[in-house]
Amino acid sequence: MIDPEDIPQPDCAPGAPHPREAQHLIGQEAAERDFLAAYNGQRLHHAWLITGPRGAGKATLAWRLARFLLATPIDDGGLFGAPEPPETLDIAPDHPVNARVLALSEPRQALLRRPWDDKTERLRAEITVDEVRKLKAFFSLSATDGGRRVVIVDAADEMNVNAANALLKLLEEPPADTVLLLVCHQPARLLPTIRSRCRVLRCEPLSPQDIATVLTNSDAPETDDPEALAALSGGSPGAALRLLNQDGLALYKSLVEVFSQPRDRQAALTLSNAMVGRQNAEKLALLLELLDHFMARLACAGVTGPPAPEAAPGEAALFAQLCPSPAHARRWASLQQEISARARHAVAVNLDPAALILDIVIKFHETAADMAA
Repeated sequence: MIDPEDIPQPDCAPGAPHPREAQHLIGQEAAERDFLAAYNGQRLHHAWLITGPRGAGKATLAWRLARFLLATPIDDGGLFGAPEPPETLDIAPDHPVNARVLALSEPRQALLRRPWDDKTERLRAEITVDEVRKLKAFFSLSATDGGRRVVIVDAADEMNVNAANALLKLLEEPPADTVLLLVCHQPARLLPTIRSRCRVLRCEPLSPQDIATVLTNSDAPETDDPEALAALSGGSPGAALRLLNQDGLALYKSLVEVFSQPRDRQAALTLSNAMVGRQNAEKLALLLELLDHFMARLACAGVTGPPAPEAAPGEAALFAQLCPSPAHARRWASLQQEISARARHAVAVNLDPAALILDIVIKFHETAADMAA
């Protein structure tokens, strides 16, 4: 049985502090202003869909909103009139909500995320309906101090169908004085009825300067190729930190080399075998994300030209060869969707990682040969 303290947190990037630990958020001032404008204008919606690139600060924003809502009293038009409208999401550093949220002991706040499976001793691939049903007990208790209750779902696009339907019922008939914050990496994977019941807060990609500030503040490892890191992170400091901590630049370089050599089966075997085993689960997850990123960059090259700067040596030449036109781009974009769906299914049902990677590589080379012919 694994020690509870050793259980990984599904809503935290490996090697990075949990988003609830961050008291400040860099680069998302526009999203904060939008929320404050709605709050101060008496237009506080009961559900907010926080979207944007993975690692851009969506979860950090959700926790900032949660602390703000939990610490700010509900305006009931009391004896002394309405308080001055807040100008920032910051709350006092010594406010008791800070300590309770950090310890996950705040009674008016619930967190919905992928659960740990004691049988397999790994995180579940999806948020299950049982996790959503636990909210019933949370809402059955009276809110202490008569304040708001806040639910964070991280990430909403990780819910399975049954969990999504259960959450939809909650969105349709929300409890009084409750705000739901749905962190979402891929809104298209959500039920349209869920999206329609949420107000959207968009987190934009960060500038290179903001990314550098975040990495400096987090004591991240240094890199010898900052341009490649910026190209792969896509304006996401979380992605940049994860790439640094998990040697993602070298992993992406291996992908480019494998796809550049259709006859070198040994390179494909070496890459696929490196993903086998429970100890390589995080590495496999990163590889699948980099694979999706590779396919997206390849498809874009047919419309906008090869990327500059390169994220790996030889990337631009490979893209120019494989995707010289918009017609090629459409074919690669279609394959990207197919591969992404296949990878999600394989991870959900625990298929052999080596077989999955080899299958993807073979499919890629078959598509390239077909288009070349």
